[in-house]
Amino acid sequence: MVRHERLSTLLDMLGQREKIDVEDVAAELDVSAATIRRDLDHLAEQQLLTRTRGGAVANDLAYDLPLRYKTARHVPEKQRISTAAAAFAAKGMVVGLNGGTTTAGVARALAMRPDLSGRGGDAPGLTVVTNALNIAHELAVRPNVKIVVTGGVARPQSFELSGPLATRVLSELTIDLLFLGVDAFDPDAGAFAHHEGEASINRLMVERAERVVAVADGSKLGRRAFARICETTQVHALVTDTDADPDDLRAFEAAGVAVQAV
Repeated sequence: MVRHERLSTLLDMLGQREKIDVEDVAAELDVSAATIRRDLDHLAEQQLLTRTRGGAVANDLAYDLPLRYKTARHVPEKQRISTAAAAFAAKGMVVGLNGGTTTAGVARALAMRPDLSGRGGDAPGLTVVTNALNIAHELAVRPNVKIVVTGGVARPQSFELSGPLATRVLSELTIDLLFLGVDAFDPDAGAFAHHEGEASINRLMVERAERVVAVADGSKLGRRAFARICETTQVHALVTDTDADPDDLRAFEAAGVAVQAV
């Protein structure tokens, strides 16, 4: 296991257990205790956990991980979800993308679809509205994509823009299809984000969209987070992976959400 994956695994463990012991984790991951100590020290320097004698405990930030750590989690599932979700888009659409690793994958999948390419002086194949700096950066070089960035204040953990400037831009736009990345999605309670500012701007994106497709791997389903984005009934479709709990998927379908597990 390379260091990047190990750091992500340690944060996952903390999220599940709230505290971990160096010796126990070293045995589980089959590495030396000295390696785990260095990893925990590194994560503590970034305020993602609190070091204790012999281990570490979770703090609030451990549940809202920077994008560079989230990227290493559930990679095959996210790739399948991104490819399947991108198929919802049609040429000429105005597509919305909020921040997140899965929506970034959707952006890449959209850019790779040859049928969405514009021709010569024609209109672009797609117009993409996003509040995510990483997505805007990746798509800006694609000649078939017109990029509209919301503006706002950037949040380092997610590269998402939020605040009054982002709200002002979005309030003037209409989105045909929104790909909504979430931190948690519960069939009864709705879609959630860890940060209230991101939840607020994502909520507005939902309101401005004619159709909303949530993209989330199975680990996020049946869960709730700090700030609600929208009600379940405001989401038209969910693209997830085959490891998702079947009971959760049935509950989403009962709520009127079209479910695709890939």
